Amino acid sequence: MSQMPGAAQLQKRQPRATATPFSLWEGRKEGTSRHPHPQSTTRGGGRLMAPPSVLLITISVVVLASVPILDGLELELGGDGLYREILRDETVLRLKELGKISDGEGFLERTFLSPASIRATGVIISWMKDAGLTTWIDQMGNIHGRFEPSNSTHKALLIGSHMDTVIDAGMYDGALGIICAISALKVLKVTGKLERLTRPVEVIAFSDEEGVRFQTTFLGSAAVAGILPESILQVSDKSGNTVQDVLKLNSFEATAAALGQVKYSPEFVGSYVEVHLEQGPVLEALRYPLGVVKGIAGQTRLKVIVDGSQGHAGTVPMKLRRDPMVAAAELVVTLESLCKDPSRFLTYEEECGCFTEESLAGLVCTVGELLTWPSASNVIPGQVNFTVDIRAMDDKVRETIVASFSRIVMQRCDDRLVDCAVEHKHSAAATPCDPELTAQLEGATRSAVSAMSTTPGGVHRRAEPTTPVLMSGAGHDAMAMARLTKVGMVFVRCRGGVSHSPEEHVAEDDVWAAGLALLRFVDQHMVAVEL
Repeated sequence: MSQMPGAAQLQKRQPRATATPFSLWEGRKEGTSRHPHPQSTTRGGGRLMAPPSVLLITISVVVLASVPILDGLELELGGDGLYREILRDETVLRLKELGKISDGEGFLERTFLSPASIRATGVIISWMKDAGLTTWIDQMGNIHGRFEPSNSTHKALLIGSHMDTVIDAGMYDGALGIICAISALKVLKVTGKLERLTRPVEVIAFSDEEGVRFQTTFLGSAAVAGILPESILQVSDKSGNTVQDVLKLNSFEATAAALGQVKYSPEFVGSYVEVHLEQGPVLEALRYPLGVVKGIAGQTRLKVIVDGSQGHAGTVPMKLRRDPMVAAAELVVTLESLCKDPSRFLTYEEECGCFTEESLAGLVCTVGELLTWPSASNVIPGQVNFTVDIRAMDDKVRETIVASFSRIVMQRCDDRLVDCAVEHKHSAAATPCDPELTAQLEGATRSAVSAMSTTPGGVHRRAEPTTPVLMSGAGHDAMAMARLTKVGMVFVRCRGGVSHSPEEHVAEDDVWAAGLALLRFVDQHMVAVEL
């Protein structure tokens, strides 16, 4: 098990010049084995070198388009306390630059340890160093940038999100949280406050959250949280390459012991905060740029299999058919009705009289895939399969809906003389955000939006007196990190609620608001007051 570092354990390195190769096996001095650089191996002479059998991977560290920080600029930036040159202008430029780093031609695709991911790693490292952070890459390809205050014994604040994308993605999902965090810490560096931090702070760009390549989510954050099973190393992608193969190809050890080194110890971590675009329409409807998250919905995935009698579309009389397509269609509509109005379907024993309107809020059910066999226009299908995705903030509600729907499936299938089976494919409990951390983030977002609403021509003049509190129906790295420490999240308004699409968009001023809120959160709760 690796442990988080103390101040004496961190070896400070000067930022490299631009366009200089950066090795994943960048050397450290001897005697720092508890520092979370688990990919390093101690060799003689005080240098840490890669084992001879491991091919070194190099990443060109190039500082891309950014706003130059000149001597004395902190005075200009601090005039109104809004730091738009870094938190808006530079952040937006960096989002666009990262959005161009893709494995796809003409669309954004950046999956776990792909060539584009490796190129993006070098860029993110350069930005972290620009913010005054010490950087390293762990054994799952997560990128870390950390500032360690002198003589601090406090637990660290971790701030993170993911650098991978879906296929044909937008440029804000994941990247927004990483770059906003780096920008907020850069402001602290420019204003001289970074040295006054009372707690260590660390930005983590997780290598995989979407699960596109290996169809399993949270590879990066689950490894840090210590909940990634060793069996993950043998999971294969569509090309037959295992996680272990891909790690070795990129010069990682790819062993169970190496995965264990990625894990952080709870005794060194105080909290985790994530900034993420909302991926929904609520904030836009409220005309408010930011919201805080009270929790992430639990999720159950089912596969329903309906078997009937395959036959000729023209010769089997209607009254003699055992048609699985019709049964499946009825079940899909019934699922929609069940989730729109649960009280119509739940028995007293299931409901226990304990479900309130609040506990049922946010319940959503989706059939996203339907397959038929043999799938011909003139054949009554022999089998129909469909998927069911059920999400709710209240785990008891979700479990009750799953049980109720499973019971309804059997009843309806008996009525139609078809055979049915319900397979449970995935289940994840709801993740509540820490109330105290959420309150602190709420105060920081309210302060940031209020400050921006006073700017000439500011788009946030219609700010509400309280920050919206939302539930997340989508999964985030915070779900995995909640197994390690208390978590909090900030949502950022996105146009039309559209995500996982090239149409994904966050207004520049909303990017600014997110960075300013994160800056104020850190400043208010982690920066020592000058005497």
